[in-house]
Amino acid sequence: MNKTVCVCVCVCVCGDQQQQSMRLSELHRKSQLWRGIVSIALIEGRNLIPMDPNGLSDPYVKFRLGPQKYRSKTVLKTLSPQWREQFDLHLYEESGGMLEITVWDKDTGRRDDFIGRCELDLSTLAKEHTHHLELPLEESRGYVVLLLTLTASAHVSIADLSMTPLDDPHERREILKRYSVLKSFSNMKDVGIVQVKVMRAEGLMAADVTGKSDPFCVLELNNDRLQTHTVYKNLNPEWNKAFTFNVKDIHSVLEVTLFDEDRDRSADFLGKVSIPLLHIRNGELKGYVLKNKELTGPTKGTIYLEVDVIYNTVKAALKTVVPAEQKYIEDEPKVSKHLLQQNFNRVKRFFMVLISYGTYINSCFEWESAQRSIISFVLFVVVVWNFELYMLPLALLLLLVWNYFFSSSKDTDDMSMEAMFEWEDEEEDKDDKESEHKGLMNKLYAIQDVCITVQSTLDEVASHGERIKNTVNWTVPFLSWLAITALSLATVLLYLIPLRYLVLAWGVNKFTKKLRDPYMIDNNELLDFLSRVPSDVQAMQYHELKADPGPSPNKRKRTNPS
Repeated sequence: MNKTVCVCVCVCVCGDQQQQSMRLSELHRKSQLWRGIVSIALIEGRNLIPMDPNGLSDPYVKFRLGPQKYRSKTVLKTLSPQWREQFDLHLYEESGGMLEITVWDKDTGRRDDFIGRCELDLSTLAKEHTHHLELPLEESRGYVVLLLTLTASAHVSIADLSMTPLDDPHERREILKRYSVLKSFSNMKDVGIVQVKVMRAEGLMAADVTGKSDPFCVLELNNDRLQTHTVYKNLNPEWNKAFTFNVKDIHSVLEVTLFDEDRDRSADFLGKVSIPLLHIRNGELKGYVLKNKELTGPTKGTIYLEVDVIYNTVKAALKTVVPAEQKYIEDEPKVSKHLLQQNFNRVKRFFMVLISYGTYINSCFEWESAQRSIISFVLFVVVVWNFELYMLPLALLLLLVWNYFFSSSKDTDDMSMEAMFEWEDEEEDKDDKESEHKGLMNKLYAIQDVCITVQSTLDEVASHGERIKNTVNWTVPFLSWLAITALSLATVLLYLIPLRYLVLAWGVNKFTKKLRDPYMIDNNELLDFLSRVPSDVQAMQYHELKADPGPSPNKRKRTNPS
């Protein structure tokens, strides 16, 4: 009898817990879904008060709508800043909401100065209409000018697998019709729709002391963010939920991040994957190996997703040539030796490719291979003699078509990226192992080597820019007169002689220079000329200081009689 009562009590308790979990899951789902979009174009500020000793300010604007925040760029030294920024915020309340706007003055090294604030009640604005607003600042003088549009909710939803929008044939037909070619010029912001089915994860990292985790999944598409419920005490969770996002830019990247829920502190990171929308194969259930925070190497676990993307090709193409949406929340950059080394190596690889191409072209001029140089010379003469402007885009077109059919660069790029990440992981592991043996001075020397190289590169780039400026500024009159002479001669030649003849003459000179003088040292006349122009640093070093006025000779004779 007692056993029967215990079983009944357990069943009732489990049933109550399951119902409570379902109610919490439903509340969690509803709290995430937004009911509309607030599109804001921050235009300008007018007649702001000066906050700096120079009688100007460095203003920027902060927006807040519920938990959402956005900060504009800083415009330096002005009382009438032109921001010209566009961004969207989510509207969670049907009645609207209160949009808080504050204007600040940027100060380096101390707290920013408050300029003024204003509030806007969105419930007073008509929807589906663009409002031109000039909002006066309440606690000071000045205005903030913006354009604001309230639109109905985009396609955003969280549903069970049995109720997904794209699995319903009628609704799928409607969506395909909405994004057909015939609808290419209606509602240009609505490019498409993406549906993400989050099935399950396997083999996750144990984040708790019990050897388990409490995982939940966060999905982000630009500034749109949705998340699953938490599955407690499980390393192989199943969510079986479908998330729907509106696509504003087909070049966006879907980020799926797994966290371990902790009640007493912030969630622990378990893994992450980033999936460009253009890389998605519709309807394919795929397991993605989780990566670390930097997305440079694998971590423990796999997540299984099924993604469908439907979009209008014309809208997507037109959206490609407008500024991309910026993320509201981004990590603050930190100084990192590995990141500095990695970025330096990336730039170095880029320039090494250019140098290799330049070396190959120069080898044709140097006649290292007679066959190659003859072919190059004949090709050069034929192309220059018959050149027309349409050949430039045609050459790029042929290059793209050739790479599409014959190039294996994609596999090579994948291998090079994997090699780069493996090298970074090996470097990090090596540093971790040797950190006990390496002293602080050795680490400083490693950073110093990279910094010296970067410093030298920046010096060279800056010096060339300053030399061009100093040529125009007549810092060295002789070189400026020489530049005038060369430019005058070039102007006369280009006016009298067709361009193809001049290019042919230049090419014939380059190709035959080695034949005419095998021991001639190659040079670049323009760079050689610029090397004679002093940079700003050199001009300051060459600048003569005025001698301090000393006592006159008569006074010197009086004070020192002989």
